[in-house]
Amino acid sequence: MNGTAVRELAEIPAVEVITRSAVMLMSAAAEKLGLSADNPDESPYRDLDEARRLITALAGLVTASAEYLGPHAGPVRDGLKTLQLAFREASASPDEPGQGPGEKFTGPVWS
Repeated sequence: MNGTAVRELAEIPAVEVITRSAVMLMSAAAEKLGLSADNPDESPYRDLDEARRLITALAGLVTASAEYLGPHAGPVRDGLKTLQLAFREASASPDEPGQGPGEKFTGPVWS
């Protein structure tokens, strides 16, 4: 990293860095669930193992930083829940409640 990039990063508030990270994890998880395709089941990018990892990382980030997110907390939590439910729906044999991606951080997710 050059000096300019470090200075610019240093000027970004923590809540923005956390929110940007959450959005990146959400976007990547959505891709791995195939949600950008007309038919997610046929997406060449669908990879539920990778999606599980991304959703779990997102859940850990959201849980650990919820108190700092202020007005962003609700939408980020909603996005996480949507991904958790999409994962359950995409799974051939869904996990037991509380065992799905990120549920060790968020608790069981119900539709």
